[in-house]
Amino acid sequence: MGNKRICLLNLTLFFLINMSEKFESSKAPEPVGLYPHARRVGNLLFLSGVGPRERGTKKIPGVEVDEANQIISYDIATQCHSVFKNIRYILEDAGSSWDKIVDVTVFLTNMKDDFPIYNKIWAEYFKENPPCRTTIEINKLPTPIAIELKVMATID
Repeated sequence: MGNKRICLLNLTLFFLINMSEKFESSKAPEPVGLYPHARRVGNLLFLSGVGPRERGTKKIPGVEVDEANQIISYDIATQCHSVFKNIRYILEDAGSSWDKIVDVTVFLTNMKDDFPIYNKIWAEYFKENPPCRTTIEINKLPTPIAIELKVMATID
């Protein structure tokens, strides 16, 4: 009986992965690697990590970098607003919406200083029905940013 369940689970996973649909937003910044902005599997939409960059440029709102592209200073509030804007772009281009977000993983490079500001801005954007959230401090992100979000939402 156990082998049949495993086989059925494997077939289900294979079907879901192969029946998934990739989405690229025309408004959000281009991914920095070989991955889509989002992927739909069933009625779930999984967004790749989203940062505060602006589309078509290397400009990162609220960040000052040196010649080696290392952060000199940053404004976490400006980055937060930009990340939320980019997430909204991806959700809408994929056919979902802000109110359908169910889970968010937040990556911060400075939990001590940035979390209180981030948390206040989060409360402004999610006044009603906030999604689940996990916040993790990490040493560095792939580009000179201080925040990145990984989002899951439902989609019709």
